[in-house]
This record gives sequence, C-alpha cells and structure tokens, in this order.
Amino acid sequence: MADLTQSPTPAFWSRLPKVWVASAVILALVFVLDRAQALPVLTGTLEAMAHTAIFIGFAVLAIGYLKATGAEAVVAEAFKGRESRMIFLAAALGGLAPFCSCEVIPFIAALLVAGAPLSAVMAFWLASPLMDPAMFLITSGTLGFEFAVAKTLAAVGLGMFGGFATMTLAKTALFADPLRAVTKGGCGCGSPFKGTPNWRFWNEPARVEVFKSAALDNLAFLAKWLFLAYLLENLMLLYVPASMVSSVLGGSGIGPVFIGALVGAPAYLNGYAAVPLVDALLTQGMSNGAAMSFMLAGGVSCIPAAIAVWALVKPRIFAAYLGFAFIGSVTAGLVWNVVA
Repeated sequence: MADLTQSPTPAFWSRLPKVWVASAVILALVFVLDRAQALPVLTGTLEAMAHTAIFIGFAVLAIGYLKATGAEAVVAEAFKGRESRMIFLAAALGGLAPFCSCEVIPFIAALLVAGAPLSAVMAFWLASPLMDPAMFLITSGTLGFEFAVAKTLAAVGLGMFGGFATMTLAKTALFADPLRAVTKGGCGCGSPFKGTPNWRFWNEPARVEVFKSAALDNLAFLAKWLFLAYLLENLMLLYVPASMVSSVLGGSGIGPVFIGALVGAPAYLNGYAAVPLVDALLTQGMSNGAAMSFMLAGGVSCIPAAIAVWALVKPRIFAAYLGFAFIGSVTAGLVWNVVA
C-alpha cells in the first residue's frame, strides 16, 4: 500500500528559479521576434550589471554584517518610551533597518502583542519597505546620491506622517480595536542572534557562518532581480516611445505625480528591481516628482509589504495604511519636483 503520509514531490517546474526563467523567456522572445536586437539587449543588460557591481558588492557585505552582528535587535529599542519619541525613532529605523518583508510580520506581531502603540507601528510599517542600506547603495549607483538621500528622507517623513496621523486619530472609530487575531511564528529568515549586538562578529564561528550565508543569499537575490530589471530597462528604452512616457508622466504639475503614485503598485516588482525601471522612465521623459511618487507608493503597496500589514490588522486599518502612503507619496513627489 502506498504511504499516503508522505508529501508529494514538487513538480520540476515549481523548483525552477522563476525570476531567472522569466529573464530567459523574455530573451528568447526577443531572439524570435526581433533577432537583430537580442545580442544588444543582452549586452546592455550585462553592462548595466557591471556598472552597479561595486554597489551590489557593498550592499551584500552590509546585509551580511547586519545579520551576523544581530543589529536587528537595536530596532526594538525604538518602541519604548513616550509615544511621540517612539514615532520618530520607528520612522527613522524603519527607513534604515535591514528587514525583509516576511520578517516584519513576526517582529510587528510581537510588538503589538507587547502593547506597542499602533502609531509607532504604523510609522515603522510605512518607512520599512522604502529604504535599507542595500537599497540605498543600489539607488545611489543608478539614480544618483541625491535621489537616494531624498528617498530616504521621504521614507522617514512618510513614516512620521502616518505615525502622527494615527496617534491623532487613535480614539476615533477608524482605529478602534485595530488588530486581527495575532499568531506567533515567522519565516526564519532573520538574524538568529538576539539581545546586545556583537559588532566584532568575526570572533564567533557561528556568526561568521551567518555572515557567509546572508551574503550569498542576498547576492543571489540581488543578481536575479537586477538582471531582470536591467533587461526590462533595455527593452523599455528600445520599444517604448519616449513621447508616450513624457506625455503621461512628464511635466511639473500634480497630474504626473498623481499618476506615478497611482500606477506604482501594479508596476512595482520590488525595491531593487524598481530602480532600473525608474531610470529608464526618467530617460524617456518621466518627471522627477513622478519618479519619487512611483517608488514611494509602489514600495509601500507592493504585495510583500502590503501582506505584512494585511495579516495583522483589520481592513479599515489597512485602508488607512494605503491612504497615508498615497498622500505622503504625492506630497513627496511634488516637493521633489520643486527641489530637484
């Protein structure tokens, strides 16, 4: 009799690296449909990868260091003390902490269960998916240091806006009884080290292994997403008319900024892959403000970040989260249009 308790073996296709497969399929389609452009597109993609290699390297080393030292434990300190202080620190650390989206769920769940105010959690939620050390380096290498700094400041500002708005409205019906039934658990992708960080991790073999594992895992992650993103960038430059982009997303008015925020979510892959796409759109005539609103709104409402919120709070709180993100993104885009 067959053993029905065993899990079925996953199909071969389900074990394939889907992002690399997508890149291969796109290249194959270019080869079939426009063979003369296949080699230039591949060459342009590889050249773009080489151009940002140093930033990818710094990003990988930074992530490995933060995981190996256990620096994520420092973030929890932001959720202690007066509520206004918590909001400031949560927004600032949310824009700098090396959390992946799946790590946010157990981390925030633990904070909510421990009684951390929703206002500080909202500040962290809004800022967290928008910037981290690795994303700052990738953004600097492609869009420039000024844009990376502006996006960082916008991420912190967006977090503070959402946090203080939540604190102000905390006693209204909108924010009453905000939580779903919170469950424990996690994805296991975070640092295994708790408590006080050890900044000289190389003295402990276990931490050295975490550094190696985190660095290699994130190198693979960045390589597959950035290759796909630079591939799409080259295709966009080749096939999307600049006049079409500039007519929809160009100019200095509120319209392009509003549209940039509105289409950010469906067009967003992840924070790293969005950088080359925005670079291509800017080349085609996208306004600076629309680029900023696109990246902010898309980062907050992309599926991994949104799921982290949806899993823990009721739909009206989730709607407030998206509303804060949209208003803050449009505001930041308009400001960036003026100062850029």
